Amino acid sequence: MGAFPRKEAALVEFFMDDSLQTLIDYAESHEQELSQMLLQERLTKLIECRLQMQAPVISRWAQALSIQANPANLPTSFKQRAVLMDEIWHVAGDHSSDIDWYAKRGILAAVYAATELYMLTDHSPGFRDTWSFLQRRVKDALDCGKTAREASQLAQTIGAGLGHSLQGLFRR
Repeated sequence: MGAFPRKEAALVEFFMDDSLQTLIDYAESHEQELSQMLLQERLTKLIECRLQMQAPVISRWAQALSIQANPANLPTSFKQRAVLMDEIWHVAGDHSSDIDWYAKRGILAAVYAATELYMLTDHSPGFRDTWSFLQRRVKDALDCGKTAREASQLAQTIGAGLGHSLQGLFRR
């Protein structure tokens, strides 16, 4: 820790940056395998891979999270997590550039944070319960997006139907 000028904060930031690079390297070396997975499986695999990097330091990770939550460290912490979410979505195949871009990253950040906190209290062998929790949260997040799209399509269909009905009334 003495090698870092801001001590604990710089150490956590270094760990986050190093883990991101390790995840990128993993994704590049497993590109073929990841491309054959369903979106839900890819997202789960990438988050699990990243969180497994914390396993060796899990007994100190709550302290790392508190360091990241320090107001002086929040800008860097938010940026690192935003870059992580962007990288996970990019590797998972998302290339959106509309409002969905923000929504997807926000939802994924919530899934990641919830799983990360769950992992802190998981004492199951190999974090088995954490990975089950993660699978359920990713599925829930994707199902939520699907429901929102279906509701939007239904509203458009109803709107179009009403429009045609009103046009028919006025033609008479």
